[in-house]
Amino acid sequence: MGEVFHTVIMGLRGFLKEYFQSFWDYETPKVMVVKNRTLGVIYRAVQFLVITYFIWYVFISQKAYQESETRPDSSIYTRMNGTAVNGDDILDTVEYAHPSEGGDVISTILRREFTFDQRQGTCAEYFNVVNANCTTDSDCVEGEVNFDGHGRRTGRCVQYYNHTFKTCEIQTWCPIEEYAAVQEPPLVEAINFTVFIRNSIHFPKFKVLRGNVKEGDSKSIKRFLKKCHYHEENETECPKFRLGYIANQARENFTELCRTGGVIGVFINWDCNLDLDPSHCKPTYSFRRLDLRKDQDNSGYYYRFVKYYNEDGVESRTLIKAYGIRLDIIVHGQAGKFSPIPTIISTVTAMTSVGICTIICDWIMLTFIDKNEVYSERKFDEVIKEPTDPIPTELFYISSYGSTHSDLSDGVPL
Repeated sequence: MGEVFHTVIMGLRGFLKEYFQSFWDYETPKVMVVKNRTLGVIYRAVQFLVITYFIWYVFISQKAYQESETRPDSSIYTRMNGTAVNGDDILDTVEYAHPSEGGDVISTILRREFTFDQRQGTCAEYFNVVNANCTTDSDCVEGEVNFDGHGRRTGRCVQYYNHTFKTCEIQTWCPIEEYAAVQEPPLVEAINFTVFIRNSIHFPKFKVLRGNVKEGDSKSIKRFLKKCHYHEENETECPKFRLGYIANQARENFTELCRTGGVIGVFINWDCNLDLDPSHCKPTYSFRRLDLRKDQDNSGYYYRFVKYYNEDGVESRTLIKAYGIRLDIIVHGQAGKFSPIPTIISTVTAMTSVGICTIICDWIMLTFIDKNEVYSERKFDEVIKEPTDPIPTELFYISSYGSTHSDLSDGVPL
């Protein structure tokens, strides 16, 4: 047992001694010229790809020479405008826009369903509610509340309005919406409604404040805003958008939106190159449907609200279910300006990355090319002490910058 332990200790000492001796060794690259056309083509091709990537993508496209800011401060103000005729009624902003003046969310009503003259009382539960159908009073538990239903059960089984079947009676606002709702025609004129979106953005790092409203004196701006409508080619500086244009840019059918409603995102993107004058910093707009159309039960956009009134001393209400377009204003912004620090870092990274060309070509040379053993012998030398014999001149030559080169042609010394 002692001999085994002694052997292990001696082996460990030998390993540590060899490791620490090699720890102080110095490795220096050896420059070797290999006259192999295939390897040379690969080397130059990889060099070209690396240099092209850094020049075109890193410096030109990504502007890696700039200091950037990606979280600017932003404020949004929205206002809906337009007038529509619905039968004998004239609808203005207060009727169809909620809120009429808002922030980053604003909606407009395209279609309504009314349930008139609702009062607190008892009536039959909607037949599609779970366990609402019944035949006797024992099928209805008094005081039970179904949260998917409309109210609290009275314990009675009653006729479902003017139908022959029965459902459980409930205490609620009667008549219930599903039975008594009346639909009005869609507000197709809303296609010409406009929404004014005023957006201001501030880049604190660069002390730059910009807005999406055209610059100029107040009178000329007012005249411009009264007549203009945004268009991606003709009117890029106008912050007024037709609802029909927004739906078209989001690739949506306006008639279908009137039926189901929908949520559309208005994306304002500020991509500012502050190496130029700040006046060149202008937003671009894009539009996209946000709610999931594949989920028919949860797609679209609608909400309910009521109008209360007193009739003969009894509190009554009109329940309104409104379908419409909700616009979510989403702002993205980034700005960049030349700075020496990111420029130096990107340049050093590019110069260092060129070294990958040598690594790739060395791997190909030592792995795939014929006579790779000859290359390996010439590439790796171990110098134990200062050489005393002169180096054969037929194998090596000194380059103009003082490095030692080994000139090989297809693995054969010249």
